[in-house]
Amino acid sequence: MTVQSNTVIIDLGLERGEPDSYDSPQRSVFPIWFPAAVLAALVLFTAGASTAPAKAPLTEVFSLQVGPADAYALTDDGRLLAQTFGMLSAYNLSDGGTQWEAGQTAPAFRLRLGSGLILMRPWTIGSRDPGTTAISLADGSERWSRSGTVVTLAGSPTLLAASPTRSMGGAARRVQGPVEAIDPLTGSTRWTVDVPSSAVLIGLPGPGDSGTRMLLVHDDRTMAVHDLVSGERLATAAVPPADYDPSNPVVVDGTILLRHPGRPNMEFSAYDGVTLRNLWSQPADGYYEIEACGVLACLTGPDGMRAIDPATGDVRWTNPQWRGVQQFGNQFVAYGSAENTQPLGLIDPDTGQLEVDLTGWRPIYGAAGSSGVQHEDHLLVTRSEEVGGRTMVAVAQPGETQPRLLGPLPAGTGDCQAAPGRLVCRSMYGQLVVWAYDRKG
Repeated sequence: MTVQSNTVIIDLGLERGEPDSYDSPQRSVFPIWFPAAVLAALVLFTAGASTAPAKAPLTEVFSLQVGPADAYALTDDGRLLAQTFGMLSAYNLSDGGTQWEAGQTAPAFRLRLGSGLILMRPWTIGSRDPGTTAISLADGSERWSRSGTVVTLAGSPTLLAASPTRSMGGAARRVQGPVEAIDPLTGSTRWTVDVPSSAVLIGLPGPGDSGTRMLLVHDDRTMAVHDLVSGERLATAAVPPADYDPSNPVVVDGTILLRHPGRPNMEFSAYDGVTLRNLWSQPADGYYEIEACGVLACLTGPDGMRAIDPATGDVRWTNPQWRGVQQFGNQFVAYGSAENTQPLGLIDPDTGQLEVDLTGWRPIYGAAGSSGVQHEDHLLVTRSEEVGGRTMVAVAQPGETQPRLLGPLPAGTGDCQAAPGRLVCRSMYGQLVVWAYDRKG
């Protein structure tokens, strides 16, 4: 800026593009005699105001010192549960305020939630049953302890005690021996359904507002539906022989889908979720996995992915590049590998359209109390350019073809979970750090 007499000359150049006012000159808002010192001050004030730092899209709220194997979880109502060196505590995600401390507890592999309880199952070595201890989510008090594994079914407040076999993970669980419904207040048994050998246990939506029911697919080729309030058997049917496991059968929009040997090759069969009546059967055509894609069923195999109407078997869309799909809240992510290790993008499950390209990004799981539900309309994703390097955080949401970058996290950050407006990650310095984020950037 050069000052000559009482005239102020500001040379901005034309590198940023010629302004519209060059086409239609206008009278200056300042008289030629306006004091140079005053005008210079106004220019500096305006420039300072226009360059005021914007609110950072990622800001640290608070942190906790934790051990490398200490478990933590986020709740739907905005709390952080953390087991730090044996001390189980609850913190307010908004400001880090401590809500309660439960005292010393045996180290747990993970913190599971259900019916207003934290279900603690300690680490164990060998075949010894460590049992399950229930701690109140409201105040941290111990409610009860009992042997066995206690599980929950999505959409139901009922707690079930069962003995696992082969696998207890995922939406379905393979169990053996009796299945018992537990009173969440006392830990006592309400009813028992005997499983003579083994069976796959699945939550099954009931008709109308009747709530979730329990589906047991026994290894004697018997499928049965039970009421979760009374344990009463509501329906039963014979099914074809199959490798019944936590991924077969699968319940999609209230319909039960089973993959099984047919004549001459593998087939898919569908059963009504209320009556267990066989709705249809058709050749598998090389597809071998069934996954829920909203109200559709996604079948995957060497030829890619095919989405069908579970009630009719009609094909809705296909994609030869996709090998898996996973739900995060209301969002669905398609993968290029059957192991769900290569995220490709957010998709519209009704049409099979790719909405946001997620190549190179990894989705972040959400609050534990909602089976991975993170947000209504967006998904947080991360990527690391190199091992031990900085982790970049972005927000992906329909309507934007690429994730919108929020900013970097410190080097060595990982094991993240997300809740509305909050991101929680472990640091390389033994801390659990809570970040606030502004998804609008």
